[in-house]
Amino acid sequence: MGRVRERLGEFFHNRWLVFVAAMWVQSCAGIGYLFGSISPVIKSHLNYNQRQIARLGVAKDLGDSVGFLAGSLCEILPLWGALLLGSLMNLVGYGWVWLVVTGRTSILPLWAMCILIFVGTNGETFFNTVNLVSCVQNFPKSRGPVVGILKGFAGLGGAILTQIYAVIQTPDHASLIFMVAVGPAMVGISLMFIVRPVGGHKQIKSSDGMSFSFIYSVCLVLAAYLMAVMILQDLVDLSHNVIVIFTVILFILLLIPFVIPIILVFFSEPTDPAEAALLPDTPKQEPGKSENDINEVIFSEVEDEKPKDVDLLPALERQKRIAQLQAKLAQAAAEGAVRIKRRRGPHRGEDFTLMQALIKADFWLLFTSLLLGSASGLTVIDNLGQMSQSLGYDNAHIFVSLISIWNFLGRIGGGYLSEIIVRDYAYPRPVGMAVAQAIMVFGHFFLGMGWPGALYVGTLLIGLGYGAHWSIVPAAASELFGLKKFGALYNFLTLANPAGSLVFSGLIASSIYDSEAEKQAHQHHPHLQQDLGSIFFGSLGAEEPTKCDGSVCFFLTSMIMSGFCIIAVVLSMILVYRTKIVYANLYGKSRT
Repeated sequence: MGRVRERLGEFFHNRWLVFVAAMWVQSCAGIGYLFGSISPVIKSHLNYNQRQIARLGVAKDLGDSVGFLAGSLCEILPLWGALLLGSLMNLVGYGWVWLVVTGRTSILPLWAMCILIFVGTNGETFFNTVNLVSCVQNFPKSRGPVVGILKGFAGLGGAILTQIYAVIQTPDHASLIFMVAVGPAMVGISLMFIVRPVGGHKQIKSSDGMSFSFIYSVCLVLAAYLMAVMILQDLVDLSHNVIVIFTVILFILLLIPFVIPIILVFFSEPTDPAEAALLPDTPKQEPGKSENDINEVIFSEVEDEKPKDVDLLPALERQKRIAQLQAKLAQAAAEGAVRIKRRRGPHRGEDFTLMQALIKADFWLLFTSLLLGSASGLTVIDNLGQMSQSLGYDNAHIFVSLISIWNFLGRIGGGYLSEIIVRDYAYPRPVGMAVAQAIMVFGHFFLGMGWPGALYVGTLLIGLGYGAHWSIVPAAASELFGLKKFGALYNFLTLANPAGSLVFSGLIASSIYDSEAEKQAHQHHPHLQQDLGSIFFGSLGAEEPTKCDGSVCFFLTSMIMSGFCIIAVVLSMILVYRTKIVYANLYGKSRT
């Protein structure tokens, strides 16, 4: 009996159990990606026009990205308390929206609806913060795969919830909002005592690589399965029993990773206590840094005077050259030729506070590139319902599900491939961002042209590129600016989404859409007048919902988004050029 109790205690403190539970919670942390499915329901029930829907979309993006509250409370509350609070915010926010849409409570003004959408979606930031902080601490040597998989499941959440919604089979489309309110809250509350740091750096095993490969395989099978099911449901009228069977198989696939902690705890040899005692209590150093690197003192003058190729030398040789330069400077200082000062602030690759990072050009290059690339993809996600309707598709759910799948694969692939880039080639991780943004350039072009099948190709390219951002950027930020204040740095970077969405979707996309809709209405009803300023400011008195048909509705928007992505590629490559030495120091020595 004591042996069983010991194994159960080890099981509940196993870092792979925490990781799998975090994957399940993350699958509910992407409800914002369902906005393309629920926005037509809100628009039709509350008689909103496209600009009003766009304002709700901006509120959603703000809620999804403003994580300062979550980051601050996670330092005060226990992590289970943060998950509980996030679950309640999700339930109250979207639950109240459901009550308004279904007429069970009085209709609220637009600003109040924006607050509810913000509160409901902001619960996601608590899920994200708790999961990332817990798992990055539990897997300090596998940041790329961990972040990629967790952020990938957040992107896949829309497809999972859409498939579960298909089982309900109700003519009331507002029930999707109810599911968005209740489902994530139930999952978060049920797993809130499992997701937490468990000293995972002491659980490193030789089988970890195989375990990650197994997780990647399950992710690929899950994405392929969901894509096949969604396309089949769109092409063939399936019976309800078949849809139920498909959903049961989906749940089985989600449960398969659970076998990893079971095998590691109950069917493998326990870690030798003497061997575990040799492991450090906390991960104290970054990849590629030796103890001598951490302890060495670098004067500000040394940084100014040393040749650039010194940073590319092996650790011992580099330390020797710097010591010689320090001795020369010290002698010059003794003779009064120079004044030596210790450098102020950390260097790239060391631990930064948020305020220290905010004065660095590299941080703003990363932020601006993320804003232009990621927010242009988010504009497509937010307007996918109207985009599919304008091109003649009756069911927007299929495209919302597909872009969630591509988003998922982009995050998984972005984390995996960028890890190969830095581990095998010691090349800056942001080069992966440049590749993702180049892919999005062509995705926006396809969407703008509106050719037959272009929406399928466009959502594929946009989903892959957008998803890759959110596995590459957090890992790159932790490498360039450290893990000590990772929560604050990450939550600031996520502000790129609402900042870009406010302009890209809330101003550009919605205004152009309503302008084209008013032109079409004017052609059918010549007595309607259109103001020249309505392209970007709209008709102030327009209260009736507008509808636009044809590729013209989003052509100009797509071309503008494509141009933004080209600028993002340039910024990412500048960041790559500036950080080559940093990544050579972090990962170059691991290749020798």
